[in-house]
Amino acid sequence: MKIKAAVVNERSGKFSIEQVEISDPRDDEVLVRIVSTGICHTDLAARDMYLPIPPPPSVFGHEGAGVVEKVGARVNKVKPGDHVVLAWDYCGACKTCEAGKVLYCLNFFQHNFFGARPDGSMTLKKGNKDIHGNFFNQSSFATFSLANERNVVKVPKDVPLEILAPLGCGVMTGAGAVMNSFQAKPGSSIAVFGIGNVGLSAILAAVVCGYTTIIAVGRRPEPLKFAKELGATHTVNTSEVDPVKAIREITDGGAEFTLECAGNPEVLRQAVDSLPRCGVCGVQGVVPPGTEVRLDMDLIMNGRTVKGILGGDDHPNLFIPKLVELYKQGRMPFDRLITFYKFEEINKAVEDMEKRRIIKPVLRMS
Repeated sequence: MKIKAAVVNERSGKFSIEQVEISDPRDDEVLVRIVSTGICHTDLAARDMYLPIPPPPSVFGHEGAGVVEKVGARVNKVKPGDHVVLAWDYCGACKTCEAGKVLYCLNFFQHNFFGARPDGSMTLKKGNKDIHGNFFNQSSFATFSLANERNVVKVPKDVPLEILAPLGCGVMTGAGAVMNSFQAKPGSSIAVFGIGNVGLSAILAAVVCGYTTIIAVGRRPEPLKFAKELGATHTVNTSEVDPVKAIREITDGGAEFTLECAGNPEVLRQAVDSLPRCGVCGVQGVVPPGTEVRLDMDLIMNGRTVKGILGGDDHPNLFIPKLVELYKQGRMPFDRLITFYKFEEINKAVEDMEKRRIIKPVLRMS
């Protein structure tokens, strides 16, 4: 089947809208007509080959939302015409998957970053040339995506599909850290470092969960102002004040929870140093493999926890419907983070995101 896809033909290259061919779905696969797809910093990290992935040509995209076009013979979860959000894939058979921790699947790389199916077969080609696809088992920078039954999440038809795309990664990641990883009681305090899509989603979730002290930490005034509009009770501009000192003063000793969403070792150190005894720092910022950080061991030994968090510690099939319901109730307005672009404007959208002109670009397919 011929489709249009945004192909990267060289490391750090531009996205080129090209006609390619996509495989028919296997018995356990689902073909999805993409309505919208979000752009995430992980897509750009893959484009720039900061992640251990195969070389170009490649098609990325891992926040797809669309309509089921065709299903394989053994698929029972969805049927043609269903609205779905695409998340990440997992094997479903390893120790962590069997324990319900699918984000920590021991075979996560083969299912999401291999550039092909886990068995090595390719799903995209142009003429006689193979194109690396299957990014997060979807490669949704395209008019159609091929996914597995596992990473397709059915969503209600009474919510516009175009706004649901970021639930597949960014919104779920930030909100899940607050709701699932921390499991804080109402009245808790949190400081969120990095006021992008993930950080702002965490702030929205903190409001839902009844945190009474919600501190947005960043160095640009516009996102900090927006964070206040979304429910942050305090803001700390790191270009003006020492964030650790400011957070300790606001919270009378430190925030019970801190969340590092910036992907910066110095920021992670600040987030850990802002904890009181028995406080928890969640680490979510994407960094190149091998990135190291220096921490005060004595500080950690005194009851502080540094916790790595992938994707909000959630199961997409269970968590995404909850976020949709919160949106329908008016309690999780994640659509306020979105700026829409036509699919053909993908390079403009990437530029605007990299230059921090916008928070969350979402591509609409024509």
